[in-house]
Amino acid sequence: MNIKTFGRKAYIALTALAIMLVAGSNIAFAQSKSQEDDIAATTLIHKGDVAPDFTVEMVDGSKIALSQLKGKVVIINFWATWCPPCRQEMTHVQKEIIDRFKGKDVVFLPISRGEKKSVVEAFRKKENYTFPMGLDPQQTIYKKYASNYIPRNFVVGKDGKVIYVSVGFSPDEFAEMIKTVENAAK
Repeated sequence: MNIKTFGRKAYIALTALAIMLVAGSNIAFAQSKSQEDDIAATTLIHKGDVAPDFTVEMVDGSKIALSQLKGKVVIINFWATWCPPCRQEMTHVQKEIIDRFKGKDVVFLPISRGEKKSVVEAFRKKENYTFPMGLDPQQTIYKKYASNYIPRNFVVGKDGKVIYVSVGFSPDEFAEMIKTVENAAK
């Protein structure tokens, strides 16, 4: 093979590779855009909306109504024991929410979506979580806020309006949520 033939074949191979990379990134973008669209379509409550009221039964048997918490900043967290991003997010809660906002008008209200009390109790015991957790076995509360995807956080300001919404877990998103809560709690 002479240098001209090698050069042409290398050019063709590199061109084909570039086309595949561009096509692949377009597919990834389309999938990402599609997921973003799906998340948007399944988010029923948005920033600026009044948070729908509900009463949730806690693992200890007590009940809490969101309307009773007006005047406080409330972090409504929908999660499940089987959800890896939910479990990852939960590992940050004690230090970065419970301890950080102790003595302030901030309430962390995690609500297990679609699980029985016994499952949540076993998870709490295994992970040594002592903060309160709510139960939504029929997803009636969750369906007021969203129709798919967890974890989801809805931060409700002191006036009862949603001031922050997130889906999934990432350290950056979590830090942004904490910053929002700090500003709202002032």
